[in-house]
Amino acid sequence: MRQLSHIQPKVGWVSDENEKTPEEEFRDMLRDFLDGKGEIDPAKLAGAAGLPTDAASVSALMSQMQAAMRHSANTSDEAVNAAAAMEQAKSRALSTVIPVSAITRAEVDQAFHVGSMWLDEVVEISELTSTPAVLTRLEWIEQTMPLWVQVAEPVAASIGEAMAKVLAEQAPEEIRSMVANASAMMRQVGGSLFSMQLGQIIGELSCEVVSGGDVGIPLLSDGQAALLPQNMDEFGTGLEIPMDQVQLYLAVRELAHTRLFKHARWLRLNLISAITDFARGITIDLSALEEVAGNFDPSNPDELRAAISSGTFIPPKSDAQLAALARLETQLALIEGWVDVVTEAAVARLPRASAIGETVRRRRASGGPAERAFGSLVGLELRPRRLRDASDMWQRVTDAVGVSVRDSLWAHPDAMPTGADLDDPDALIARLAGVAAGVTPELDEMDRALQDLLDGKEFGEEPGAESDGEPGGGPSGDNPPHV
Repeated sequence: MRQLSHIQPKVGWVSDENEKTPEEEFRDMLRDFLDGKGEIDPAKLAGAAGLPTDAASVSALMSQMQAAMRHSANTSDEAVNAAAAMEQAKSRALSTVIPVSAITRAEVDQAFHVGSMWLDEVVEISELTSTPAVLTRLEWIEQTMPLWVQVAEPVAASIGEAMAKVLAEQAPEEIRSMVANASAMMRQVGGSLFSMQLGQIIGELSCEVVSGGDVGIPLLSDGQAALLPQNMDEFGTGLEIPMDQVQLYLAVRELAHTRLFKHARWLRLNLISAITDFARGITIDLSALEEVAGNFDPSNPDELRAAISSGTFIPPKSDAQLAALARLETQLALIEGWVDVVTEAAVARLPRASAIGETVRRRRASGGPAERAFGSLVGLELRPRRLRDASDMWQRVTDAVGVSVRDSLWAHPDAMPTGADLDDPDALIARLAGVAAGVTPELDEMDRALQDLLDGKEFGEEPGAESDGEPGGGPSGDNPPHV
C-alpha cells in the first residue's frame, strides 16, 4: 500500500460549507467502511491517493479487503481464511480436473488389494481397517485443507500483526487515531492475502501429489490411504512402463506409509507439533515489510503475494529453529527410509520396480511437493537430507535382526532411532542383536538405581546384600554371623 502521508488535497480546490476536501472524503469513506456503513468507492480512493483512476484494477483489491472484513465478524481469532484458501485452491485446480472413471477406480482398488497382500509378507505392522480412497484433485484439496490451515496459521498471524504495526507507524499524525481502529482490518487483509497464497500453493500441489502421504506426513485426518489416478498417470508418462505396474508400486508405498502412522499413533502428532512449533517461532522482518509496503501499488497485489511466498519477510532461522529443523529432517529421513526399504522388498515381483523406484527418488531429490509447500508457507525445508543413510540403516537392521525387531522400533518415541544411529548403524544393530538374544543391556547408574527401587531394594544397597531380618541377612536369620 502507498503510505497514507502521500494523500494530498487537489490543487485549486475551493471549499465551501457543503463540500469536502479529498482528504476529508477519504477519511469519512474509510470510517464508514470500518463501521460497516458503506462500501469504498475505488474511483474515489484512487483519486484521493493519487493513483490512476482505473476502478477495475483497484476494485479487485477492495473486494478482497471487504470479504476479509465480513469474514472477521465470525472468525476474528482466525489468522487464515480457510474458505478463501479453499476457493482459491479449487479455482486453480478446477480447469484441469479429470473425474475418476469406474474402470480406473476398479484398477486402483485392485492395486491396493494386491499391494496389501505383498506388504503383509515384509512387515510386522497390521493392515489398515479403513478402505483406501481414490481421489480427484478437488477431493484431495477438500480433505487436506484443515491440516494446511493448521500449519500455516502461525505465520499468517505474524504477517497480519506486522502489517497492522507498519500501518500504525507510517500513518500521518492527523489520522493516526483513526488508523488505530483499522488494525483489525489490516490483520484481516494480511490474513486474506496469505490465505490466497495458501490456496494457490495447495491448488498447485493438487496437480502434483500422487498419494495422501506424498509430502512426508499423512494429510488425511482419518489415517486413510489415498491415491490420485490423474496424477499417477502423469507421473508414469514417459517412463515406458505399464501403468498397472506404476499403480501397484505407488499403492504399496502409500499403504506402507499409512500403516506406519496407524501403527505408531504418536508419530503424526509428533511431526505436526514440531512443524507448528517451528512456525510459531517465526518472526517478521518489519524493515522488509515496510520497504514492500511503502512501494506497494494496490492495482498490482501480486507484488505483495510474491513477497509473502518467497519468504522475503521471514528473517534467517534462529539457533533453536535450526536444531528443531535437524530433528525434523532426521524423523522424516527415518520414515521415508523405512518406507523405501519395505516397498522395495514388497514389490520385488514387479519387473520394472527398480525403474519406478529410481523415478521416485529423482523426484524427491529435485525438491518434491513437500519442500515447495512447506518452504513457501513456513520457510521450512523438509527435504530428508539423510534419506540415503536412513535407507541403508533400515536395510542393515533388517538383514541383521529381522523384520519383527526392526518394526518394534516404532512402538514408542524413545525406541525410535536417532541421528547418532544413522551415524553408527553398527552400534544400533549390536544393541538390537543383544535384545533379540535375551542379553540384558548394561545399565547406567540412574537406571540401576531405578531398577533397585522397582525390585524393592534400599537405595544404594550393594548388589547381593540383603536387608536385616531376612534369612542370611542379620541376627534374626537362620545363620547367625560368625564370631
